[in-house]
Order: sequence, then structure tokens, then C-alpha cells
Amino acid sequence: MYSCRVCNGPVREVIDLGRQPSANRFVLPDEVEGELFLRLAVGMCDDCTMVQLLEDMPQEVRYHDTYRYHASGSASHRKHFEQVARRFLEGELAKDDPFIVEIGCNDGVMLETIAQAGVRHLGVDPAKDVAALAAAKGVRVRTTFFDEPAAVEIRAEHGPADVIFGANTICHVSDQEALLRGVDALLSDDGIYAFEEPYLDTVVGRMAFDQVYDEHIYYFTARSVRAMAERFGFELVDVEELALHGGEVRYVLARPGRRQPTRAVAEMLARESALGLAEPARFERWAADVARVRTDLVELLGDIRAQGKTVVGYGSPAKTSTVTNYCGIGTELLPFVVDSTPAKQGRLVPGSHIPVRSPEAFTEAQPDYAVLFAWNHTEEIMAKEKEFRDRGGRWILYVPEVRVL
Repeated sequence: MYSCRVCNGPVREVIDLGRQPSANRFVLPDEVEGELFLRLAVGMCDDCTMVQLLEDMPQEVRYHDTYRYHASGSASHRKHFEQVARRFLEGELAKDDPFIVEIGCNDGVMLETIAQAGVRHLGVDPAKDVAALAAAKGVRVRTTFFDEPAAVEIRAEHGPADVIFGANTICHVSDQEALLRGVDALLSDDGIYAFEEPYLDTVVGRMAFDQVYDEHIYYFTARSVRAMAERFGFELVDVEELALHGGEVRYVLARPGRRQPTRAVAEMLARESALGLAEPARFERWAADVARVRTDLVELLGDIRAQGKTVVGYGSPAKTSTVTNYCGIGTELLPFVVDSTPAKQGRLVPGSHIPVRSPEAFTEAQPDYAVLFAWNHTEEIMAKEKEFRDRGGRWILYVPEVRVL
């Protein structure tokens, strides 16, 4: 039996997605021999209900100087994070000399707007390459992991933070106690700690199983976040559902008694109970459904190739690694995938070693079918690739089930 990273309670396994690599570590052909793998299995704590990976890669492996994910690569992401910044500027930061810190600022997609508004800010990110991209946009960045010692130094230099924010980052931090001790050291008495992350009901209820990969150590719910917050001296005061990545939730924490929890918190807790998001039977059904998707997708790709038709992959987010490795999909079924991120082009999808090419290769190949791995950007991609559909090309999706459009 595993122990919970948050409360040390017993954790029972709910699904095993097999041997998997670090999902954002796109390798060159001559680097294949050095890949690291883990057993990508998920469990749920019997005590606090936190859903989490049973094993994890060292953070130095997951976040390195050539980290391939760039948050600004999507138009929908840029729009979302500009709206987040505007919301802070009109709310928590609408005061004299405010200060905001973003944990995992990536390429500055959110803080760029804050910087342009002339508001004091700091991004904290251990990946030097993306931090450099943020700095080039005028964002002030500290290249390190966020923890209590870093927070103490930041406060000594800049004073307390009115807002500490994280997006698609907080669920990546294995040691939540160390992170929350850092938040405690840096946050002002009346400040907020807000973070938005993939929602467990998206992963389970909407069958977005490819959201499970080595960087996503936790799969939050309002119930588990509330338990974690209370354990480390905070209070969950607000929640908000977001459309990003197929369905996320923004959680807002504050010091106890400083803010009145919103009605949305109670409503989400009640809904989670009705959905059975802490019930073992719900996860048993999910595991069976995920296995069915694997069977259906592999059979479909095999049938397409047997008919002499061509199929490639479209988009190579970290999710691509989970799907191809879990399903055993290699170049015999999918000769290549295309992705608009230059840092990924010319490299291989981790583990499955499918080549990643530029979007021009998609036009040149004129495939009959395309597996849409970047399904969370479906509308944006289909509008961009209208010519593909117009000439008879068909999209393959696998969330929440395998289907051809």
C-alpha cells in the first residue's frame, strides 16, 4: 500500500497506464537509449481523497533547460491568460503598489499583460529556456523551484505578495507541504493563492485519461483541495470551472477567516459527492472504459492501414506520449505527428519514438485520416485545417470515445 503525499493516509491503486517516459522530454534519435521510464499508475487516498500518481519522476528530469512546452503556442491559451491577468488587474491588484508572483510562469503568457500594465510582478520557473522567453517579453523571472527558502528571499526583496498564482503547474509539485509553506511565507495577510489545474471529473467523467502523465502528480477536486488547504493552514474560499484543457477548475485559497467562502464551493462539493468522485466503484468503471478506448483506437488504426489508407497524428502535447505508449502505437500505425512548436520538430515523441514534424508536413502528406491528439484545441485546429476536411480528410478523436469525424 502506498502512502498519500499530502496526509500520509493509505492510497489504493485505481488504474495502471503502463511503462511511460517523461512526457515532455522529446528526444533526438540518438538520445533514445538514455530515456527514463516509470510505471504510470494512479491511486486515491482513503483519508483525504487526493488522487495522485503512485510513482513520479525526479523534478530535475521533468523540468530541465530544454523544456518543450510553450504556453503561448495556442491562441486560445493566450486569450485565456490575458483575461486572467485583466481580472487580477481589475480585482486583487487594483490597489497601491500591488505585487503578484506566478509559480511556473513558463514563457510569460500571463505575466506579459501584468508587466505591460506596470504592476510589480515576478515569475518563478526552473526551466531556463522558457524563462528566457518570458524575460524577452519584459517579464521579471527568477529561475528556480518555488519553495519556502525561495519565498523567504522573494519577500525580503519585494515584500509580501497580494496574489500568488499558478496554472497547470501546482499539480506538478510532488511536495505540496513545501509549496504551501512557501505560499505561507510570501502571501500577505489578506492575499489569495489561486491556481487552475486539470479537474478530476474531466479526467474521469469526460474520459480525458491522457491528462495522466508524469508531470501531473495530482488530480484535484474541491474536496481534496479543501482537505489539503486545511491541513496546511489555509481555507478554500472559491472555485470556478474553466474550459481550458477540456475542463479545469480554478481554486482560490486564503488565510482562515479572512474571506467568506463562496456558494460555488458548497455547490461543487455537493456535485462531486453525487458524481462519486471519491468512490472506488467509479474508478473501476473508468479503468474499464479507458481499456476499451485503447482497444478501439488500435483496431481503427490497424483497419485504416490495412485498407491502404494513410493516417498521421496532429499535435504533440504531452498527452500524445500517454496515448501512444499506453496503446502501444508506434510508427507502424502512425508514421509521424505534426506540431507547431519548433522546439519539438525533428525530435521523437517520448517512449513511442514517433517523429515530430512541422505542420507543413501535414499539407505535403495529404493523409486520409489524422488522429487529433491536441483535442483540447479542436475548434481552433479544425478551422485552421479546413482544407483537410474539404478534400475528404477525416479526424479521429478518442475522448471521450473513439470516433471519426
